[in-house]
Amino acid sequence: MPITHHIISNAFFFLTISFIVGLCIGSFLNVVTYRLPIMYERNYTKQCREFLNIDDESTEENVWPAGQVFNLKTPSSHCPSCNHRITPSENIPVISYFLLKGKCSSCKGTIPVRYPCVEVTTAIMTALVIYSFGISWSTLPFLILTWSVFTLALIDSQHQILPDEITLSVLWLGIFISSLGLNLKVNLLESVTGAIAGYTSLWLFNFLYKLVRKKEGMGHGDFKLFSALGAWLGSQSLLPLLVLSSTLGSIYGVSAIIFSNKDKFTSIPFGPFLAGSGFICLLWGGQLDDFFLGFLGG
Repeated sequence: MPITHHIISNAFFFLTISFIVGLCIGSFLNVVTYRLPIMYERNYTKQCREFLNIDDESTEENVWPAGQVFNLKTPSSHCPSCNHRITPSENIPVISYFLLKGKCSSCKGTIPVRYPCVEVTTAIMTALVIYSFGISWSTLPFLILTWSVFTLALIDSQHQILPDEITLSVLWLGIFISSLGLNLKVNLLESVTGAIAGYTSLWLFNFLYKLVRKKEGMGHGDFKLFSALGAWLGSQSLLPLLVLSSTLGSIYGVSAIIFSNKDKFTSIPFGPFLAGSGFICLLWGGQLDDFFLGFLGG
């Protein structure tokens, strides 16, 4: 009995630490999801102006209107309404939100509730990954994958873009980790095969859709994300992943039409459903693979 109690105490301790680490990571993901799309848009605008020979210094890459450098590090966190600099005591994940009652300490502007929600969700996902794979260096790549796809889901849901800076990095990291034998899911061959099959399958689907409907069926970022998930989870997970994400997307689409009065032709970002399904397959992919193999075989 004392041994069992000791094991439970240790597990609770490590999961608590994992949850706290996840909260801190979630706070950083809030920064990334807010700033990266702005950086992405400004860089794209700058390239367009250079191509059109439009001389406008105000569009200089990653420059804040006040002349400050704008990237993931600079300027420091501030209120978007009054530019009040967020102090360390006001930047404690979740806790500061409730202490400030969801309002800026300077201008009393509303702090979006999505910030603490992202922090808590990241913490839960982090704890689940560590609980599933244990505390070891081989778990770290899966944590990076989890944080990355969650960031992509957040950005795509708000801006309908999947930045190459994340999707391609996740894709190549998945293959690299597999080449080192650190991927607990697949070997190098399965990783490369999954990456190729993932990209090719969605590209082919979009190609056929475009032939029939004369318009794009999905963004090219979805191809890259699906390819990245194939690199991490292997080609055998692509079918469960696609079916699950399509089902979730369809449920959301129908619900949006019924309850939000959205037009049935309104475009819906597919990235969040791919990312969510990827996380599910990461943790419970074995059970899903067995189900689909049994279904197809039976």
